[in-house]
Amino acid sequence: MTSPHPDPLRWKALAVVCAAFFMTVLDVSIVNVALPSIGKGLHFAQDDLQWVITAYAITFGGFLMLGGRAADLLGRRKVFVAGVVVFTIASFFCGLAWSEGVLIVSRAVQGLGAAIISPAALSIIMTTFDEGAERNKALGIWGAIGGGGAAVGVLAGGVLTKYLGWEWIFFVNVPVGAIALALTPRFVRESHAARESAPDVLGAVAVTSGLALLVYAVSTAPTHHWRSATTLLLLVGAVVLLVAFLVIESRTKDPLMPFHIFRIRTVSGANISALLLGASLFANFFLLTLYVQEVLGWSALKTGLTFIATAGSAVLWAGVAQALVTRFGAKPIMIIGFIGMLAGMIWYTTIPVHGSYWSDLLPGYLIIGFAIPFAFIPVSIAALAGIEHHEAGLASGIFNTAQQIGGAIGVAVVSSVSISRFDHLTKLHGPSYFPQAFTSGTRYGFWACVIVSIVGLLAVLALVRRGELAHVDEGEAPALGVS
Repeated sequence: MTSPHPDPLRWKALAVVCAAFFMTVLDVSIVNVALPSIGKGLHFAQDDLQWVITAYAITFGGFLMLGGRAADLLGRRKVFVAGVVVFTIASFFCGLAWSEGVLIVSRAVQGLGAAIISPAALSIIMTTFDEGAERNKALGIWGAIGGGGAAVGVLAGGVLTKYLGWEWIFFVNVPVGAIALALTPRFVRESHAARESAPDVLGAVAVTSGLALLVYAVSTAPTHHWRSATTLLLLVGAVVLLVAFLVIESRTKDPLMPFHIFRIRTVSGANISALLLGASLFANFFLLTLYVQEVLGWSALKTGLTFIATAGSAVLWAGVAQALVTRFGAKPIMIIGFIGMLAGMIWYTTIPVHGSYWSDLLPGYLIIGFAIPFAFIPVSIAALAGIEHHEAGLASGIFNTAQQIGGAIGVAVVSSVSISRFDHLTKLHGPSYFPQAFTSGTRYGFWACVIVSIVGLLAVLALVRRGELAHVDEGEAPALGVS
């Protein structure tokens, strides 16, 4: 099959879109380490500080599907460029922020830019590379960036906050965005769905509002508590909007999300696995970042440097994982990745109060660094198995949505679990018991991650079909009647 893109330009296009995508992944975790400095610099009220993360998560998770469909219909390069412009300008204003309100609004706009970039970038890769070994290699690079970006974000956040100030965790995006904007017209070709379709405005409003409300509900649940009237009403509202979206889609001539995309069971299974993988991985970084700073008393810089092991090993194993996927297929490598993720979470359930980097943290960092590419790369491939070009943005949006919604839910759940355990122990033993209570809460949080990882592994075993993926590995779209 002839490639749709000249060979030299394909890999340059991949480099451009991956650089922009890396910014969006980085900004999910880079802020965590800098939060104390941001709070002091802008005089945040303690209860409002979470909004630096939550504002980004709401718009990122809420607009992904809309961004993916817009890329299909309006032009993938055009939408990608628009996303980079929005993200870069918002990053600049985040760095300039003179008040907590300005920073929170700028972070929300930044999340919107990320929601436009991510599905457009992934659909560009899909339409640039044919299914088979070359697309697997391209998606291998994409998966390594997606999985390792969170670890690199913690590292970069620590270094930049220590030596340049918290503002530079945002300013660093500006030159990267400018370079991406300069190179995109040269290396990335325009593409869009060949078929004309009427815009599904009601569906877009329902799903965007429902997902944004869901992310908001789970992100604020640790503050309001899961059983509070506020949280329950927000969750009910999100469910009502998402059910309304499903009803609208079943009755609309040109739906935003055609249900036939889920006829491929492997695509459904991969998206469920991506949701659970995002939940466990983001929760992992959240718990570790707090543990090493609050219990071990490490600085933002030292906290960031500890994650070199995870980020570095993820990069080293990415090439191996991609080659094995091409040789043996996605499913067995995915299973190995989820087993590795499970092993890493089990290791962290034993972290002690007086933890040591070499004996207590490093083995877990290395295990997770191994598991990231072995899980993310095949999941990325499976989520796009058999998807036709005119629905590439939609499939990419669904996949990215699964990861981001999973990450938001995972952090909210482990935060609730760990805080509940911490509060219980401090009430029993008093404030002097803080290190032991915090460590115990962290362990409980990791046990929640263990459960999530087990469910993810079971989803892979039950839903991902090697028969469907075999066609992808051979470079053929499975004949499943997907229109």
